[in-house]
Amino acid sequence: MKYQFIHQHPEHPVTKWAKLLHFSSSGYYSWVEHQEERQKQEEMYENLIESLYKEGKGTYGADRICGALRKQGVKASFIRVRRIMNKLNLHSVHPPRKQHSITNSRSARDEECPNLVKEMKITKAFQVITSDISYLKTTEGCQYICKIKDVASGTVLAQTLSDRMKADLVIHTIQTMLHRWKIPAGCIFHSDRGSQYRAEEVRKLLIQHGFLQSFSRKGKPGDNAWSESFFATMKKEMIHGQSRKSKSELHQDLFIYTEGFYNTKRIQKRLGYLSPLEWLQKDIMSKLESVS
Repeated sequence: MKYQFIHQHPEHPVTKWAKLLHFSSSGYYSWVEHQEERQKQEEMYENLIESLYKEGKGTYGADRICGALRKQGVKASFIRVRRIMNKLNLHSVHPPRKQHSITNSRSARDEECPNLVKEMKITKAFQVITSDISYLKTTEGCQYICKIKDVASGTVLAQTLSDRMKADLVIHTIQTMLHRWKIPAGCIFHSDRGSQYRAEEVRKLLIQHGFLQSFSRKGKPGDNAWSESFFATMKKEMIHGQSRKSKSELHQDLFIYTEGFYNTKRIQKRLGYLSPLEWLQKDIMSKLESVS
């Protein structure tokens, strides 16, 4: 910036700099007069940004912090927030790692695995819920995690860990969800074509509770991107870069991450910078008001 440069080089009079760099002297003196005010404002932004970054446990980038500031009624440009974050050496967690499917869908036939969500516009809570299985390494061996998530709000409805990747893992997760949430009949339960989801006992359980079962198309992992993205986010923010944990430590940390941060505090741009549960509660309240 011209004014900053001149302020740091007083060896020439301001009028000479003004003529050389094509600016008005009065503009420079006005800038000097308000310098203390600008410094206070800069410090205010630094404190707010650092506070939001810590609140987000190091997961928020400039775009999300910018949205959070605006939500609080604070004017914030992306360029300004990014500059201050770089100045404070605040950077979001490491880049995403490629996810690999661990479920076996080779024996799945198209007629047995309909895709009910293709090109569907999903705008309501519990319109579609999505499930997938991934794995996490511990000091005591591998743990498989099955989670179920509401697509519209992003709320994790249930998750369970197991030493084995069997249909029982999916059944236990569904039962946990049903114990915690009242899911309306007609809700679509979407997953990949893994044998765990095609198991007869899983299909029967879903039918019993009024779910419509949907599957990703063959060779189209993007059809269940909602689950893939959650696992990628969770591993970046909770697993990668940290020392290996025991099974009991992993169970505890996973609960704290999901219930104490992801569902309740982690704001999302697509939700209007609300957390998943905030958006879900707002959606449920709006439906109750429309009924009354």
